Amino acid sequence: MALSDVFFQSINITLPVFLMVFAGIVLRRAGWIDDRFIGTASALVFKICMPALIFVSIVKADLATAFLPDLMAYFALATVASFALTWGWALWRVPEAERGVYVQGAFRGNCGIMGFALAASMYGDWGLSAGGILVGLVILLYNVLSVIVLSWYQPGQPADWRSIGRGIATNPLILATVVAIPVAASGLSLPDWLMTSGEYFAGLTLPLALICIGGTLSLGALYEARGIAFGAAMIKMVIFPALATFVAWLCGFAGRELGLLFLYFSAPTAAASFIMVQAMGGNAKLAANIVAVTTLAASITMTGGVFGLRLAGLI
Repeated sequence: MALSDVFFQSINITLPVFLMVFAGIVLRRAGWIDDRFIGTASALVFKICMPALIFVSIVKADLATAFLPDLMAYFALATVASFALTWGWALWRVPEAERGVYVQGAFRGNCGIMGFALAASMYGDWGLSAGGILVGLVILLYNVLSVIVLSWYQPGQPADWRSIGRGIATNPLILATVVAIPVAASGLSLPDWLMTSGEYFAGLTLPLALICIGGTLSLGALYEARGIAFGAAMIKMVIFPALATFVAWLCGFAGRELGLLFLYFSAPTAAASFIMVQAMGGNAKLAANIVAVTTLAASITMTGGVFGLRLAGLI
């Protein structure tokens, strides 16, 4: 395949996703959407639309190909390793007061929306189903590890583990995954009207979520970001995706499994990291800067990564 063909294939996968993010930026600056719209739309996505998308995708999937224990185990190990190594680096290079925010920003990716959207764009129904199952693990890992590191450096704001545990157990995305897997495994045929209604909600998910991400971004944060924010962004968007994907390839992952891992590893820092930092009394401005820098950089780093992996014939 010609180099230009590989390039345009990569652009066709990533550009629609990032255009929706930039559309959110434009709509916000034009005054067509505001904080109230973003808050309401984000709640709708989180509580209804995305759970519907995950449920429908898993129920319609072939679990023999979408449920991948080896891939999930590797993702978990790579995430914990990234968390530990980043924390070790922060002990050496980052002021103590900023370490918790730095570590969370450098390992916690926006897999539930950005990674998931690109998995759907690249792999269609398989990307939706396999990516949806992986999202449940992602939510659990990221929340637990984030609370650990933020609590460590915020002694005046002790972690409420009971509240965190309740939040994870009642998370709509996890519940959708837990309910959908046995339904899919049983072969139970759901009514057409129910599946069609679910697909209507599911169809709203990614465009609405991506527009909300764009609407929350502050281009001014790029001017305010300093070395710490850019350092965390470099780990999140370049170093960790490259190393984790390379090790995954050495471990035998290839094709769409390797591609899915790359997309989830290279997703920009999740906006939820800002919310958690703010709730625990940390440096919310630094957290917001990391989210902004990684999200805007993702259009280049994720597209470049997909192009390079396709050019090498690995995905």
